[in-house]
Amino acid sequence: MSFTICPECNQEYLKYDWCKPCNSKHFQNDFNNWTSGNDKIDKLIQDAQLNAITRWVVMEWIPYGRFIDVKQIGKGGFGTIHYARWIDGDIQRWDIENQQWERYGKEEVVLKKFDNFVNFNDVLNEMSIHLKTSTKSASIQIYGITRDPETHSYMMVLDYAKDGNLREYLKNNINWELKLKSLYELSLNLMHIHELDIVHQDFHPGNILIRNFNAYMQISDFGLSKLIGVNPNNPEKKNIFGVLPYIAPEVLSGDEEYTKAADVYSFGIIAYEIVTGFPPYPDIPHDEDLAMKICNGLQPKIPFHTPKLITRMIMRCWDARVTHRPTFEELYDEFRKCYFDYYNDKNSEIRIQIKNSEKLSENLILKNSITKTPLNYQTHPQAIYTSRLLNFSKFPKPKNEENFEKELEELTESFSRIITNDDIDEF
Repeated sequence: MSFTICPECNQEYLKYDWCKPCNSKHFQNDFNNWTSGNDKIDKLIQDAQLNAITRWVVMEWIPYGRFIDVKQIGKGGFGTIHYARWIDGDIQRWDIENQQWERYGKEEVVLKKFDNFVNFNDVLNEMSIHLKTSTKSASIQIYGITRDPETHSYMMVLDYAKDGNLREYLKNNINWELKLKSLYELSLNLMHIHELDIVHQDFHPGNILIRNFNAYMQISDFGLSKLIGVNPNNPEKKNIFGVLPYIAPEVLSGDEEYTKAADVYSFGIIAYEIVTGFPPYPDIPHDEDLAMKICNGLQPKIPFHTPKLITRMIMRCWDARVTHRPTFEELYDEFRKCYFDYYNDKNSEIRIQIKNSEKLSENLILKNSITKTPLNYQTHPQAIYTSRLLNFSKFPKPKNEENFEKELEELTESFSRIITNDDIDEF
């Protein structure tokens, strides 16, 4: 670890131009000069400032007048999304000479406004969870909180992901290197989130934001997320809210509460979409009939020419036997190995499988070639890929399709023969 001497206190601090004792003092000296109008939000911001160890985890109260060019660009289940330019930009470091914060300058941001019907404690919960996850760089950075002067609604100020979400990204015919990188990075981010004992509960491509076209991905929208063990008897948590094809069957059936394993199921559906370019079930209504079929073992059809190493990992995520699903730590280890083997070793098993897959796709002239994103699929008007409340009846206990477990066992045996050394090399 590299250390730097603080020019103010002459003490060592850990890189990033951030001396926590000095900067905490600067923030504290300013506490009486601002207020959000709510004691709980004030405390959330103040605690974040006092505990910040880098500039990336600083939150501020930002007066709404510091934003220009504000315009609505989207709507979610709990509020609206607005684009804006922040006149000042986020904090970089303390300017000793001028005794003020040195800032980035005019900066593009997103303002997430919560609808008036949303419970304030849920708003506070999302802000808090966003802050926790951004410390791991797993989620999009939160700069602070502001308030609409007309509606008096609180708004989160977030980093602007100019390249949109994952579904838009997948329209760009990404190659296998970027697909593997996407799977590796997503599993890493979810691993970090689960390490904080947080479950996302609404994980789908619309909540995965792209920072650039090299597939640097971060997770957003923690409106349904919760810390495991918090409010376990809250009856509102039994409502099913989300995008139907990405919701685990045990959640749809009411068989179990939402757990880390349910996030793994959602990841498996997303992994399928990254690999094939197809969203799940685009040609049928996303209704109670589909929910019933999912509980009875329905899964998207993975093209037979998909590399078996990838197919096996996706299928493990879909297993109706919840305890058989992998953790994100396991997924991260495996996808990390696939990515670096592909990147560094032309003779690696994953590169051989991908090469064979591409050759098979070309020979068969498949429209859903995994080397090209299929842009011409038809989407049913009732195939809904935005989060919504799903008022379904109680379904039967989830199960796998008849041949699922046999096929997964065969893939696992094949995998065991290929992998003779389970240790992942350090790169």
